[in-house]
Amino acid sequence: MSAPALYIGLMSGTSLDGIDVALVDFSDGAHLLAHGHYPMDEALTASLLALSQSNAVLTLDQLGQLETALGMAYAEAVNGFCSAHSIDTGQIRAIGNHGQTVRHAPHGTHPYTLQLGDANTLCERTGITTVADFRRRDVAAGGQGAPLVPAFHRALFAYPGEARAVVNIGGIANITVLATNGDVIGFDTGPGNGLMDAWCQRHWQKAYDADGLLAASGGCSPALLERLMAEPWLQLPPPKSTGRDFFQLHWLEPLLQGLDLAPEDVLNTLNQFTARTVADALIAHGGNLDTVLVCGGGVHNALLMDRLQALLPCPVKSTAALGVHPDYVEAMAFAWLAKQCLDGKPGNVQQVTGASGPRILGAIYQA
Repeated sequence: MSAPALYIGLMSGTSLDGIDVALVDFSDGAHLLAHGHYPMDEALTASLLALSQSNAVLTLDQLGQLETALGMAYAEAVNGFCSAHSIDTGQIRAIGNHGQTVRHAPHGTHPYTLQLGDANTLCERTGITTVADFRRRDVAAGGQGAPLVPAFHRALFAYPGEARAVVNIGGIANITVLATNGDVIGFDTGPGNGLMDAWCQRHWQKAYDADGLLAASGGCSPALLERLMAEPWLQLPPPKSTGRDFFQLHWLEPLLQGLDLAPEDVLNTLNQFTARTVADALIAHGGNLDTVLVCGGGVHNALLMDRLQALLPCPVKSTAALGVHPDYVEAMAFAWLAKQCLDGKPGNVQQVTGASGPRILGAIYQA
């Protein structure tokens, strides 16, 4: 009897806007059968946002409680999702859970990456085998541990004879370049929505800039944009990755000194900063692209999408154009990574992460 082909993927990304749940059928390709978005408890979100700041201080008790609380939130999302869609959990082979990244430092003498969300709690409360902790094996093998989605992008979006790029704009933005010869290039390009979201929260108590309307009400500051673009990390060659704990308000604030800018102007400039860093990376490493496909929350920011199109010479479109929901590509990717783990197959792309070789990623928590 063959193993079930249904998997659940979970993603609560650097935007911290909630938990994405995707039910994926891998019996013939990768088909999104159902999806749902579950907001996090406000107190939990606030704690995670505070922890994402590089100067955050937490006791071990607080960290342990946060880990368990997040595992409980993931389990509640999965159970609510299965109930809402009348899903027989016995038909689910596994949950693939990315967890919540709170630190990402894959360099130095003791490289590490840390994702919270207790997989024991998730497995116990759902009764479904869970695969988690995908990034640390790649880091142990000398890699960046990120981005991990390019392997799935290749499986889902590669098309013979067409050079495509996939841009995921979450809290951090990353690109995958799918060359016509089958080669894959991928890396983080810098901030996605994270800086813009933090600025919106500070000045308007809004979680994000819906449709880019707040940014559109301001103007781009050439002086601030020049300071932003001077960040040395942007000049590093791939493989490279970053996190919200680096590109955050504490990073931005010194760059605002001496500039008398309205909040709308800063937001507009941050929007252009994301567009520029993504476009520059694609132009430098993408070659002659035929299409750029965008997924993640940034696809809903009309100003950002317009700017990307203005900066790039090829069509820029949502993954929805290919029938793939742009909000659930990452959740689908971690369902796929769970399958790769259980099937004993590598989940990383060596030339993307810089690991010393292909590695089976993830730790298995058996139901």
